[in-house]
Amino acid sequence: MNLKELSGILQQNGVVGAGGAGFPTYAKLNENAKTILLNCAECEPLLRLHRQLLEKYAYEIMSAFAVVGEAVGADEMVIGIKKAYKKTIEALRANIGMFAKMRIALLDEVYPAGDEVVLIYEATGKVVRPGGLPIESGVAVFNVETIYNLYCAMNQQKPVVDKLVSVVAEVSRPVTVRVPIGCTIEECVQLAGGSTIKDPVYFIGGPMMGFIGSGQSVVTKTTNAVLVLPKDHLLVQKKQQNAKVNLARAAASCCQCQMCTDLCPRHALGHPIEPHLFMRAATCKDIQDPSIFVNTLFCSSCGLCEMYSCMQGLSPRTLMAEYKNGLRAAGVRAPQVTAAPVAESREMRKAPMKRLMARLDLTRYDADAPLDESPVPVNRVKIMLRQHIGAPAAAIVKVGDQVTKGTVIAEAAKGLSVAIHASIDGIVREVNDQFVMIDAVK
Repeated sequence: MNLKELSGILQQNGVVGAGGAGFPTYAKLNENAKTILLNCAECEPLLRLHRQLLEKYAYEIMSAFAVVGEAVGADEMVIGIKKAYKKTIEALRANIGMFAKMRIALLDEVYPAGDEVVLIYEATGKVVRPGGLPIESGVAVFNVETIYNLYCAMNQQKPVVDKLVSVVAEVSRPVTVRVPIGCTIEECVQLAGGSTIKDPVYFIGGPMMGFIGSGQSVVTKTTNAVLVLPKDHLLVQKKQQNAKVNLARAAASCCQCQMCTDLCPRHALGHPIEPHLFMRAATCKDIQDPSIFVNTLFCSSCGLCEMYSCMQGLSPRTLMAEYKNGLRAAGVRAPQVTAAPVAESREMRKAPMKRLMARLDLTRYDADAPLDESPVPVNRVKIMLRQHIGAPAAAIVKVGDQVTKGTVIAEAAKGLSVAIHASIDGIVREVNDQFVMIDAVK
C-alpha cells in the first residue's frame, strides 16, 4: 500500500492518536521516517489497556505496523515495551519472525517512559531537538491502539467508533472496557460495578497528566482511563489548587534544592528546561533573564517535578503551564536551540514506577483490570466534533436523520482534520458546532 492510499484510509476512518492530544495519524506519515516506533510504554500509572490490547491482538497490530513501515519506506520498525509486560512480550516474540525489519526494544519500568522524546532516546539513542518534532530525527511514533484502529479500518472497514478505557481505583471491579465514543464517564464507571465511595471524583486520563471531569463528561478518541478517587485524595487536592496560592507558597518555601530540575526527564536529555530557576525568577518577579520564562515552552508537563521530585509539595509544572499559556497567547514560540549533551547522571535519576505510585498513594489501587470487549448498549451518545489537534470536523447530519453505527456524521475540515462517525445506531437529536447527539433506536 502506498503512502497516499494509507493516508486516505486513516483520514476517512477518523484515526487519530488514541491518547494525548489526538494528533491525526495520517499527518504523521512521512517518507523521512527511517524509524517507526510503536509506543507500548503505558506511560501513566495504573493504565493497562495498551499492553492488554497488544497481547490479545499481537499479530494484527504488528501486521498493520508493518504496513505503515512499508508505506513510509522505514529502515526499521521498533516496538517499545516495558520489560515488566512479560505476557505481551511473549505474544510479540511469537510473531516477530514474520516481520522483517521489526525489533523489540525493552524499556525500564520508569516514568515517563511513554513520553515520545524519552521513548525515542531509550529505543533508538536519538535525541529529539528541544521544541522539535520526532520526524526531524527521522522517527515517527504511533500508539498501540492507534495502530489497532488502522488494522480495523484496513481489514474490517471499521472506522473509529469506540474506545478502550481503563476504569480503576475506587470501583467494585476494576476493568478495561470498550465503549462507544460519546457515552458518559458515569456509564463507564457502572461497567466497573460502580463507585465504592460516597461523592467520588472522576479523574479522567492518567493520574499524572489527567484532569477532573464529571459523570456527564463524555468519552472521546483520546480518553484512556477513569480513576474514581475520594475527594480528599492527593491527586484531587493538587489538581484543585489555586495558581496564586501555589505561587505564594513557592515564594515562601522553595529552597532551590534543584530536585525538580535534577529529575526532569527533558532536562536530562539536554533540553533547556530548569524548573528551579523558573521558580526562583517567578516568585521574585526577576525578569533579568527572560530565557528562564521562554524556556518553559520546552516543558512536556509530565508532572514529575510537582508530583514526585519536590519535597516541599510545590507545583512547578502547574505554574509553568500558566506561563506557557500566556506566552503562546502573546504569540511567543519556542526558540531554535540545540540540545546539551545527555546528562551522565540520567540513568541514576529515573523515577521508578513503583516508587511514584507509592508517592501518589496509588499502590492500593494497583489491581488487575482485565480487558472486556463485550458490546455496551447505551441510550444516547454525545459525539464531540473536536477530538483531535487541528480543525474540528464539520457536521453533515441534521436533527431527525437516522444513522447507523459507522456512518460519517462529520467530514474532515480543511487543513489538519479527520472524519467522525456515529458510534451507535439511532436518530440524530441535536447538532451544533460542538457536538452531534444521537439517541439509540429503541
